[in-house]
Amino acid sequence: MIIRKYVSTDCKQVADLFYETVHSVNAKDYTIEQLDAWADGSADLEKWDKSFIENYTLVAVEDNCIVGFGDIDRTGYLDMLFVHKDFQGQGIASAICDRLEASITTDKIATHASITAKPFFEKRGYKSVKEQQVIRKGIHLTNYVMEKQQQLVAWLP
Repeated sequence: MIIRKYVSTDCKQVADLFYETVHSVNAKDYTIEQLDAWADGSADLEKWDKSFIENYTLVAVEDNCIVGFGDIDRTGYLDMLFVHKDFQGQGIASAICDRLEASITTDKIATHASITAKPFFEKRGYKSVKEQQVIRKGIHLTNYVMEKQQQLVAWLP
């Protein structure tokens, strides 16, 4: 497996991975109605690509197939982190997250974690700030605002 920077030609495969992962991995914590509101299979690829290009976005690739991806913006907001259902538990999310976190020069990283992802982020030192209800297509979805303090290393000559 390699982890590399996202390129625009990855967008369709990333969007498909997102849909499939939400509808399989997150199905234990959300209803089908909530899953459909969260990921309906009609991602605006142009908008997604623009966001991924503006952010620091990485993809994990195995045998020319994207098996995971994640992105973080300049402020330290980790927006997405998803791993294909068949590649869960292999350290891919951790490897991507390690690189995303290392790319940021802010002292705090924030994310909005799903019920499913909350334990993963807690193990990485993120603290839950609050539970919130997000409304997508009129449907309420529970997630958690989580933050992690980073130790910034000052390099002195």
